Amino acid sequence: MSQSAARSVRARRRINDLIYQTPTLPARVLGDEMGCDLRFKAENFQLTGSFKMRGAASKMTALDPGQKLITASSGNHGIASSRAASLTGQDLTVVLPETVARAKLEKIRAFGVEVIMHGEESGMAEIHAQNLAASGDYTYISPYNDVDVIAGQGTIGLELLEQVDEVDNIFISMGGGGLISGIGSVLKSFSGNTHVIGVSAQNSAALAASIQAGRVVETEHLDTLADGVAGGMDQDSLTLPLAMDVIDQVVECSEAEIAAALRRLAKDENMLVEGAAALALAGFLQLSDEMRGQTNVVLLCGANFDWTKVSSLIQS
Repeated sequence: MSQSAARSVRARRRINDLIYQTPTLPARVLGDEMGCDLRFKAENFQLTGSFKMRGAASKMTALDPGQKLITASSGNHGIASSRAASLTGQDLTVVLPETVARAKLEKIRAFGVEVIMHGEESGMAEIHAQNLAASGDYTYISPYNDVDVIAGQGTIGLELLEQVDEVDNIFISMGGGGLISGIGSVLKSFSGNTHVIGVSAQNSAALAASIQAGRVVETEHLDTLADGVAGGMDQDSLTLPLAMDVIDQVVECSEAEIAAALRRLAKDENMLVEGAAALALAGFLQLSDEMRGQTNVVLLCGANFDWTKVSSLIQS
């Protein structure tokens, strides 16, 4: 944990000019309604629209220039890695499923990276990228299972400590664990009294189940509004032991709770975010009675949403 926090300190120096230091904003309505000091760490304003830019920039700047890198993702990680590669001059190939949305494909290609189309879904694309890396032709960049990626996400915690005098509780959405492991390592190292609460979508809860089992386990993955944190974990996950060290409590939220949180953010806080960001607020709302009188931070991890889906939810 302390080593991870130290890596975040070093990563921050490397990526400072490549990312945006996002604000921590006071809630307009919900804090007063819930009887607490509620803040939003607004990674929805980050470059490329999500926290993933931090981890990608951290990894790219930690490597010697001129290497052939490969990754797979049709979402936030793929877009962030492509931008980071264009800024650092790294040679990146992104493997995308053949079903990738055209808008995402065009956004990734706009950064000048090489694109390989393979498979019908993201899991198949990721396996193909890993196989190509295993051949020795590329260095594989994991979306979360990498010490430098984790360190980059941890820079959020360093900013937060400068922006808020004392954080009693922080709510962080859980996917592969890179985000919560990085931030949690920083907070537990420099703000030991901060309570780290991981929020999991019931429809895709691999990390929550793995924490409970004490080992990586697979779970059923159903459609979820929090698609940015959906999916399983690598068997050699670096994030699981870190997550088990830094997370104080895990909350699981239903799709109805995530949808309700999306609406609250839009209507009460004038924030349009993706489902994975609303998931963190859903966790806070579930525990809000216990949070009264305390300083609570909800991490809004991104804002790359499907407008047709979000608009119908907000208006319902």
